Amino acid sequence: MIGLLTRAAPAALAIAFLGGVASAQTPAPAAPAASASQVAPIVYRTRTLANGLRVYSIRDANTSNVSVQVWYDVGSKDDPRGRSGFAHLFEHLMFKATRNLPAESFDRMTEDVGGYNNASTNDDYTNYYEVVPANHLQTLLWAEAERMSGLVIDPASFASERDVVKEELRSRVLAQPYGRLFYLYLPMVSYDVHPYARSGIGSIEDLDSATIDDVRAFHQVYYRPDNAVLFVAGNFDDAQLDRWIDQYFGPIARPTTQIPRVTVQEPPRTTPRHYTVYEPNTPLPAVAITYPAPAANDPDSAAMEVLDGIVSTGDSSRLHDTLVYRDRIAAQASSSLDTKQGRGVFAVYAILAQGQSPDAGEAGLRREIARMRDEPVTAAELSEAKNELINAALRERETAEGQASTLAEAVVVAGDAGAADRRLARIAAVTPADIQRVARRWLNDNASAAIHYLAAEARPEGAATDQIAVPATVQTAVLTPPAHLDVVEPAPEAERVQPPAPAPAVVQAMPVPVTSRLANGLQVVTVPRHEVPLVTAALIARGGGSSADAADRAGTAGLTASLLTEGTVTRSATEVHRAAESLGSSLSSAAGWDGATLSVTVQTGELDPALGLMADVAQHPALAADELDRQRALAIDSVNVAMHSPAAVARMASARLVYGAAPYGHPAGGTARSLAAITREDIQNAYRNAWTPAGTTLILSGDIEPAQARALAERYFGSWTGAAPSPAPAAPAPAASDATNIVVIDMPGSGQAAVAVTRNTIARNDPGFYRALVANAVLGGGYSARLNQEIRIRRGLSYGSGSSIDARRAPGPFSALTQTRNDAAAEVLGLTLAEMQRLGAQPVPAAELDARRASLLGDFGRDAETTSGIASTIASYVLRDVSPEEIGRYQQAVLAITPADAQAAARDLLSPAGATIVIVGEASQFLPALQRDHPNVTVIPLGELNLDSATLR
Repeated sequence: MIGLLTRAAPAALAIAFLGGVASAQTPAPAAPAASASQVAPIVYRTRTLANGLRVYSIRDANTSNVSVQVWYDVGSKDDPRGRSGFAHLFEHLMFKATRNLPAESFDRMTEDVGGYNNASTNDDYTNYYEVVPANHLQTLLWAEAERMSGLVIDPASFASERDVVKEELRSRVLAQPYGRLFYLYLPMVSYDVHPYARSGIGSIEDLDSATIDDVRAFHQVYYRPDNAVLFVAGNFDDAQLDRWIDQYFGPIARPTTQIPRVTVQEPPRTTPRHYTVYEPNTPLPAVAITYPAPAANDPDSAAMEVLDGIVSTGDSSRLHDTLVYRDRIAAQASSSLDTKQGRGVFAVYAILAQGQSPDAGEAGLRREIARMRDEPVTAAELSEAKNELINAALRERETAEGQASTLAEAVVVAGDAGAADRRLARIAAVTPADIQRVARRWLNDNASAAIHYLAAEARPEGAATDQIAVPATVQTAVLTPPAHLDVVEPAPEAERVQPPAPAPAVVQAMPVPVTSRLANGLQVVTVPRHEVPLVTAALIARGGGSSADAADRAGTAGLTASLLTEGTVTRSATEVHRAAESLGSSLSSAAGWDGATLSVTVQTGELDPALGLMADVAQHPALAADELDRQRALAIDSVNVAMHSPAAVARMASARLVYGAAPYGHPAGGTARSLAAITREDIQNAYRNAWTPAGTTLILSGDIEPAQARALAERYFGSWTGAAPSPAPAAPAPAASDATNIVVIDMPGSGQAAVAVTRNTIARNDPGFYRALVANAVLGGGYSARLNQEIRIRRGLSYGSGSSIDARRAPGPFSALTQTRNDAAAEVLGLTLAEMQRLGAQPVPAAELDARRASLLGDFGRDAETTSGIASTIASYVLRDVSPEEIGRYQQAVLAITPADAQAAARDLLSPAGATIVIVGEASQFLPALQRDHPNVTVIPLGELNLDSATLR
């Protein structure tokens, strides 16, 4: 959704180059039409306090967690003039100190007890949300009331968080390919008078112009009980919840001043607009077109959701079918429906394939929109889109957090709690005529704005480039400072009110997997869970991983996995995708380092046909030459995009330097050269070596029993034949070295630098794995971990800093990675190395260790709340030679790690000595500072980087 920004470390921009295609061949029969009755309604209680705070609660005794969310009716549309990005900047400050809480206490009260917290800024709202073990509910309610009424905004916190937001802007907008297009330009061209035209992330200039008094006034004007809605979902007692809410929120005063509101209505647009821009960091040309869209509470919004699904959801969608698969104009084509309190935006876009023109891309996009206006959609398309939306609603309601978020979106954006369930009923009732009607009403070419987004270096000499900016006609709300500006000071430490102590813990029961084996060697793992009528099926091939790729054929495993779903001996690629998507899901295939997977999540009643399709794909793939050519082209385009991302280049170069020519050294996705060399025979051999019943495991988690699972496995996989695959040779460990290898990859014009410190560590089935896992959690495994504390929170040098251990079947890499502004790269490297050194030199304090262990357990427990999370966890075990029963041992193994264990693991596995350091960015800005501390630095220009070589040359 355009305009949504989060406080946490950045997720990748929503530009994914996906394998899989569709074609205009014989359509699959329509699946039964989706029904809203398949999704249980959200059962909630609601009341309003005397001060205007609205409260909604959803009790769910099937979880051991609670979700607490406070949604404020203020968002980026309320940013004052000259202060774009202001609501988002303020969102960050809400995590600082209050009258009774030191800064960063929310992280201590959530992550350190096994939960997590975050926040996001949308055009219409800002929301703050936590998930914690249920016994910490009272603490979180007290804390949310505390920051609503007693936020401390001091100069140091203000300056630090403003720097963090600048780094977020650099990370999302400047360093990410197409960042300017999606974060800045699309909203700017979509509105003329409404403040939705402004980017929620703002600009460096506007952020610099904000003052601390502006921020204090913003809190006083908008952050008040009558402008907020509290949502609580999970395991709690209703009466006790009411008493706590009355106790903590009831005393907060309701101001008498009016809340400024944006009331301007965006006028209809009657003349199309067109822009051509040339921008840096653009690996492939892109085209985007925006149209007006109905508001969230408009009766047309349901039909527009279904239309959006038909246009772009899944590999059988219209845009993918024509622009990507049939015509090969685009490497990716998709759409986005952004519904709001006011008029929304519907956007279509295409990242063009190599050599394709923006004119061809725009013509293709407009042709598909015209089809929606001119021709009724088919019954099969309509049913598929409805089933996908119903399945998504089921998955969202698997967790307390998902239920709370669904209800909150309905209340705050659509203006009515009943809209959450009514939306599903309206989706189920949509007809082909409805789709055509809303397409004609909203998707008129005369109301459109198109952008051709081209590489700066491709700009012809003398060619004009359009300037895209927020229109001068945009109206904004006026932030009038209150007559008396409240400035909250921290209470003296001896006088602080302490948070309530947690109640006795609600114990979460871990699922128990049941394992059996068919006569042909296929292992079947069943994990029953019956709370929601969903089942995830995952087929795991231990021999299909990227580590098995030949030295000059990197990417073979990935291409083989992508081709599995691109047709069988009896089904075309289109028929495979339509068959899966008609069930409301998609059949996804992927290769990791140690194996390959096929997976699908469907409603319980659709499991039988889903497994039939999965069996056909796994046992009878066509692996056709023309499909290989398509997937190869998509993969090469994906590589071209990755080579413009500092973080992606740093990861690939680091692995190459650490593992050299060994199996884990090459890029898993291949390179342009290696992908071009892969033949159909290579693909066929890779398939035969991996996909045999004796080397494969079928995982079924969710609304299913073991006996039923085994019967289905026998029906669809019992006749599968084939010898067990030869075990892949173990990946040799790289030679140990005390010498630190430092390589700089010069990427001129990069919006940020990526700093990566990498070394080989440990295998997943090694007895020392949990020691390393906990040690890494202390160093960089979360928002409260040491790297993020030091680099982001204390110094504002990054939007997020962290580390990870990828423990594979053979020892895999540890990597600490931070993106920062270019001139701070050397400083960030020094801070990273110092924290690695300190962790191995000093015992971890008991309280810190307890917090980091709780964080690991909380993450693990939340994964176990969903059918897909359980399946993913067990799949990771199977791929790495770990028993499925490990899911029941994880918690105790983490709790058993002592400070001495963590220190030893850090000393042995996470030491900076002998690590490989790669920095990717604009070298001129950091190289002199880097060489002062590290004189032996190798510099490689990006254009000379060769990832096919173990030396990068």
